[in-house]
Amino acid sequence: MLIGNVGKDPEIRHLESGTAVANVTLATTERYKDRNGETQEQTEWHNVVLWRGLADVTERFVRKGSQIFIEGKIRTRSWEDQSGQKRYATEIVADNMQLLGRRSDNPANASARPAPSANNVRPDRKDTSSFDDGPADFSTDEVDDLPF
Repeated sequence: MLIGNVGKDPEIRHLESGTAVANVTLATTERYKDRNGETQEQTEWHNVVLWRGLADVTERFVRKGSQIFIEGKIRTRSWEDQSGQKRYATEIVADNMQLLGRRSDNPANASARPAPSANNVRPDRKDTSSFDDGPADFSTDEVDDLPF
């Protein structure tokens, strides 16, 4: 689980099968006091991969500076580059994403369609048409009618 800020606009691509894939760089910052009582800050960068419905939502609503919550699995993959050297990449493959912050804080809100302030989306969710109906939890196929 990670909460952080998007470092640059997401890179979106569509495979030949039509499947959408989004790549996002996410900065997480840890603040702590050292032995001298001075506040220290350490920022870590994470490569996040979002598939299918999550990629579609990312394309529509996530921009550089957006604050998001990611839940997923860490994966390391390897390949051989053109010079024959083995390369490695460690990524977070997202299972769930939630947009955080106020609507006015989200750079993607410059579009005509407002983004929900809190929404969970699972990558296997194919229908995101109810996104325009306001805040909803898309982590299940049914939307709960909670009074809060």
